[in-house]
Amino acid sequence: MTSHLDGNLVLRDRIVPGRVTFDSHIRDLEPLKNAGKRYILPGFIDGHVHGGGGADTMDGVEAIKTLARFHMAHGTTTILPTTITAPWSEVMAALKAVAEVCKNGVENGPRIHGAHLEGPFVSPHKLGAQPPFAIPPSPDKVQDAIATGCVRVVTLAPELEHAETAMRSFAQADVRVSLGHTTTDHDGAERAICLVCGAGGTIGATHLFNAMSPIEGRKPGPVTALMCSDTAYAEMIFDTHHVHPASFRLTSRVMGDRLLFVTDAMRGTGEPEGPSSLGGQDVLIQDGVVRLPGGSLAGSVLTLDQALRNAVQAGKSLPEAAKLVSTNAAAYLGLHDRGAISPDLLADFTVLDENLCVSEVWVGGRRNL
Repeated sequence: MTSHLDGNLVLRDRIVPGRVTFDSHIRDLEPLKNAGKRYILPGFIDGHVHGGGGADTMDGVEAIKTLARFHMAHGTTTILPTTITAPWSEVMAALKAVAEVCKNGVENGPRIHGAHLEGPFVSPHKLGAQPPFAIPPSPDKVQDAIATGCVRVVTLAPELEHAETAMRSFAQADVRVSLGHTTTDHDGAERAICLVCGAGGTIGATHLFNAMSPIEGRKPGPVTALMCSDTAYAEMIFDTHHVHPASFRLTSRVMGDRLLFVTDAMRGTGEPEGPSSLGGQDVLIQDGVVRLPGGSLAGSVLTLDQALRNAVQAGKSLPEAAKLVSTNAAAYLGLHDRGAISPDLLADFTVLDENLCVSEVWVGGRRNL
């Protein structure tokens, strides 16, 4: 059945009052003289999300469905449930749960593209809020993860034992290698970029600036290598707590369409502030920030609609902000069938009111919110 939506169409480089006609895919766009005050954007894509609505990826199938529906209510139409560093048996159980949800889908929910494996292949010296179960990416565990068929992104510290072999294996399996929770320096990051790209893979960075060495004049660190690369992508948690708006503006100016927003949201997202948990650790949500008892940031309570509003407040146009929450992630993940309002792409839409708050969400031409 063919449907249509009227509104201000947020295209890649402009906003046009118009009508989008669609079934499961976009069939036609036509201009209108007046389309009211609402905006129609491509559905948001979150490639790094641990939880929300009281649920966590590590809790299994039903929890994954719960967190997926929660984030859909904030405009996300494609999601990658994300693991945390834990004993390997628990990580594998979570990956198998994601694989099951990928296979069966989420009724009246978003698309589950696959899993982001964040941990345990991270540095024990840059855990951040990750529990202390970091291990090297041994060949057997890498193959176990790949064999689940659902891993789309892996966070990996390139200085670890077996890392080069692991990066090559993941790249050849079409898994995005995301440098993160790492002590590597500028040269180490450059070597990793060259290795992954040389193996035919795609490389990114997990929450740029966080859990990695900072930029210094004489020690440029991995951030500089990633920014200056022509091929590397980078996630950013733009809740204005993890990254200062000025650092966001600098990164966006340098990286352009290689920068993408993620939430890194944890189970307490959308819940009342107060005590919560992350990976079995007690955390406190206060004033919109999640912290461990020692004060370290512990994920976020961000949603992508808020990240978009933050980008606009930081000076981005709405088309530029839409790229950060949708288009750029689609390019990074190789999802060429979504991420823009364009004929023949999937009819995944996030409709915003004049205040840039979510009013409707459509997935595959079906209104789910």
